[in-house]
Amino acid sequence: MKWNLKGLIFDPREKLGWALDSALQPTPLVLENKVRVYFGGRDGSGISRIGYVDLSKSDVTKVLGWSESPALDIGEDGCFDDSGVVPSAVIKIGEEIFLFYAGYQLSTKVRFCVLGGLAVSRDGGHSFKRVKRTPVFERTNTETLFRVPHSVLLEDGIWKVWYGGGDRFTRGQEKSLPIYNIRYIESSGPYSFGENGKVILETQDEEYRLGRPYLFKKNNEEYYLFYGYSSEASPYKLGYAFSKDLKNWQRQDSSIGLSLSNSGWDSQMMAYPAVIRISDRIYMLYNGNDYGKEGFGVAELIEW
Repeated sequence: MKWNLKGLIFDPREKLGWALDSALQPTPLVLENKVRVYFGGRDGSGISRIGYVDLSKSDVTKVLGWSESPALDIGEDGCFDDSGVVPSAVIKIGEEIFLFYAGYQLSTKVRFCVLGGLAVSRDGGHSFKRVKRTPVFERTNTETLFRVPHSVLLEDGIWKVWYGGGDRFTRGQEKSLPIYNIRYIESSGPYSFGENGKVILETQDEEYRLGRPYLFKKNNEEYYLFYGYSSEASPYKLGYAFSKDLKNWQRQDSSIGLSLSNSGWDSQMMAYPAVIRISDRIYMLYNGNDYGKEGFGVAELIEW
């Protein structure tokens, strides 16, 4: 693969009245006349709420506008999402927009727990209402701490989901490190995903996490799953796996054709990829240093 880096396209700092910085985990929805990108914006305490920015379809580096208030706020005290919400996957069905999100809850014996919630919009994606106060991706025996969907595909009445899951932290040099990998599960509906999913991609060597799996379907025979991976010595980098049947995946990280910039907003980290097609062009949205504190940027695919 070869990509043309187009740089930072949305920096939320000094723009949002409801957040000081960050555009965490850009989650795009291609609409008829624009691309709406949901993201998490952090307040002074580091707590994230979900908003959006609209981009031009003819020039994705052109910002058309952004949400003046959060589209989804944090949950009630004591709920799984009372310490922050970040978008993870979005899908439009008829006039409804289904927004899956990561709900964070701080803890005392572990740093945090993060589980997947679901909210639905019936006003064109300006605001969302939770379908319930509890997760749709609830804990399981092997996914007690981390369980968040990142790619959702509805086919023949089946909800097919690629997600991050795990059940422990490990001790790092400066802080504890969350251990999770990439998994797959199916459900007949979007409101509950019960048992453990199948692990489809594992961490390798010194890696401790492999996450934000974002599915891109090139055609009916070629599928790509983009993701981020990191070790304690090396912050998030971007990679991908290839499949011909959506079941068996092969990591091909060295062929992604993306590397850290020499300087600037993505010189230390590239994280949380989301790949979309607009007409005959393919773009990747991603976060840079400090998990997207300065916002998100875009790269255009110029060669497979």
